[in-house]
Amino acid sequence: MKKVFTLLVLLTTINQINAQSGDTGEDDFGSWFMYFGTNKIADKWSIHTEAQFRYYEMASNFNQLLLRTGINYHINPDAIATLGYGFIETDPTFTEFDELGVNTLVENNSISEHRIFEQFILKNKVWEFNFEHRYRLEQRFVQNNFTGESNTLHRARYRIQMTLPLTDIFFLNFYDEIFINLQDSAFGQNRAYAALGVNVTEDLSMQFGYLKNHFTGANYDRLQIGVFYNTDLRGIFKKKK
Repeated sequence: MKKVFTLLVLLTTINQINAQSGDTGEDDFGSWFMYFGTNKIADKWSIHTEAQFRYYEMASNFNQLLLRTGINYHINPDAIATLGYGFIETDPTFTEFDELGVNTLVENNSISEHRIFEQFILKNKVWEFNFEHRYRLEQRFVQNNFTGESNTLHRARYRIQMTLPLTDIFFLNFYDEIFINLQDSAFGQNRAYAALGVNVTEDLSMQFGYLKNHFTGANYDRLQIGVFYNTDLRGIFKKKK
């Protein structure tokens, strides 16, 4: 009974502080640090690797860890089908428990998610503009570690991306992606992105961009730094065979 009372006091304190200060993270400029890799293992097959570290503030106040992998089948150079898995760990509270002096009262307030996804990418070129259309379905198995509640959610995503080469080294990248829930309210979120890209080598590139992440009633501004490293591992697999 004492633990329940302590928990209620904790939640009430957090809600009062957030209400007074407006600390939802919406007014802070956050950051996402990202790695993406496409590792070719055969003429038609490659492995997708991905890691993202997301923060409510600039490289501080942890928000989310995202790890994703998948197997890609290259139908042709302009069409790719993917089956993949992702693990996501999210801290949904902008206010740090340490700031309140009650960090020992809650052992784990995070949300853990195991995700299966199916994806199809189509590419085309118009003049100097390279377009990419990404269609994705997700089956999300979500565990709230604070309440113990579990949910299975389904979502569809569509992203249109445009890349414009400026020189052999520099390029611009833009995309807009909409998330549609397949249960309850249909609109999930929308992401609009603009970035300057740099081709470091033939296989390595980086992007420095800005993301506007829109939810119903909330908007978040994020700096994005992405590293893209594509490797050709076909020689290694042939040697093993």
